[in-house]
Amino acid sequence: MTPAELADTIVAAVRAAVANGDLEVAVPDSVTVERPRQPEHGDYASPVALQLAKAARRRPREVAELLAARLRAEAGVAEVEVAGPGFLNIRLAGAALGGIARRIVRDGESYGRAAVSQGVRVNLEFVSANPTGPVTLASARWAAVGDALSRVFAAAGYEVGTEYYVNDAGVQVERFGASVLAALRGQPAPADGYQGAYVAEIAAKVLAANPALEQLLAASGGEQDGGAEQDKALAVCARDGVELMLAEIRATLSGFGVEYDLWKSERSLHEAGELTAAIDELRTQGHVYEADGAVWLRTTDFGDDKDRALIKRDGQPTYFCADAAYYRDKRRRGFDRLCYLLGADHHGYIGRLKAISACFGDDPDHNLDVLIGQMVTLSRGGVAVKMSKRAGNFLTLHDLVDAVGVDAARYSLVRASMDSALDLDLDAIARQTNDNPVFYVQYAHARISSLIRNAAALGLATSADPAFDVDGVDVSLLTHPREVDLLGALGELPRVVASAAELRAPHRIARYLEELAGTYHRFYDSCRVLPQGDEEPTAITAARLLLAEATRTVLANGLRLLGVSAPERM
Repeated sequence: MTPAELADTIVAAVRAAVANGDLEVAVPDSVTVERPRQPEHGDYASPVALQLAKAARRRPREVAELLAARLRAEAGVAEVEVAGPGFLNIRLAGAALGGIARRIVRDGESYGRAAVSQGVRVNLEFVSANPTGPVTLASARWAAVGDALSRVFAAAGYEVGTEYYVNDAGVQVERFGASVLAALRGQPAPADGYQGAYVAEIAAKVLAANPALEQLLAASGGEQDGGAEQDKALAVCARDGVELMLAEIRATLSGFGVEYDLWKSERSLHEAGELTAAIDELRTQGHVYEADGAVWLRTTDFGDDKDRALIKRDGQPTYFCADAAYYRDKRRRGFDRLCYLLGADHHGYIGRLKAISACFGDDPDHNLDVLIGQMVTLSRGGVAVKMSKRAGNFLTLHDLVDAVGVDAARYSLVRASMDSALDLDLDAIARQTNDNPVFYVQYAHARISSLIRNAAALGLATSADPAFDVDGVDVSLLTHPREVDLLGALGELPRVVASAAELRAPHRIARYLEELAGTYHRFYDSCRVLPQGDEEPTAITAARLLLAEATRTVLANGLRLLGVSAPERM
């Protein structure tokens, strides 16, 4: 019996008590079931009686005793104790607790899914860096966290749409085009342009794709104010330079295991008239006004520190206007909740985005999540790594992956809460020792895989055998304290997934896996799984082998949620 199944059993006990007239309360949809910190308090505990007592107008212990009596009659429950002010401490029957291993092996890859948010469509936008340079180290963190969060959302029952917002309109594109053009001329980049060897690489590709550029450059006389030819050359450099840079960003993120459902172009919003449509809708809502020759949105009505311009005095739309149009576009595509994952330098966007949501008539608390992540620094042996050979003045995702590989990079970027700064020691996260968290978790999976291969070599039945009968294993034999600990830990995955989705905290998956790996190693050290020498396999051999297989399944499922591989051998 998993924690979720026990919670359902408790809800059924409440429902029966209400139907019988013993309690007068609204039957809850779900109740809290937790593993107690002290094993002597049972396998699970629930504060349900304390939660219902006020509405029932009864003392908590009285409600707890009433529910305990009903739960003791359940086949899978061995003992229920009422503790303290009214907690239910529950100990499961051996077969019911061991049944967790059977359930996990039977469910396979689907185990851990927690359909707590079925029918909710969430849009998750992350990275969305300007297409004017390689993927930076900071963006690498948002890539790892954002992709893991999308997987966690899906496992929790959300319908998830992921996307990258391509800022391919505006001043930064013109500056990038000017930087590419300067590189073609062998000139230094403009003062407000982009530096690094990658600019020269992009320039060479632009020229290779546009041989006529040489004639435009010659006609403009090599000057930055070379008239019509200069403007044509600049337009080509900006257009093709951004396309080439975006192609590189796509390839980099794909190689990192990050794929998007949609790459949304800001320019497409301009071309489709979406900015004008957004202003018209906001005007209809009564939040648009004109002053000083500009068009404004009255965002201060909804907590912003100042009103925001939509159209500047020169008639050009602002970036804020595009942000408003993009918000409207997402909602019109049917997403119930919009989740933005932004860097530390975007903290000011929280108030603006909430104001946009409210101005469109939405409830920001219901329709919007703005998650702010902190920066990442690299060190090696305690010495800061400060510069990329290719990018020049910043570190890139390529730098990190080249140093430690995709798995170590992804796991290390996602295992810490994203609202805390992160310093990664390249030597530490590449080390194949138990003090390296990603190695520790992956090694546990590989160790179990080796155990199962050895079991098959001995002729023992495993789940890889099509004829394997998972129901024929006597899981009631799994009563050793280390076996009970491991079963309890395995049963927690659905709750951890639901919590990680609700709190937007995929690092909880990583910390759970590390604890699970430690619990497995303690089980393996205390409980012999395979027979040795001339020993014959027994019923406990099959039960422990099933428990090991269940652990391998949970480790693999958890690593998959983080986008990290689960190796069979290490």
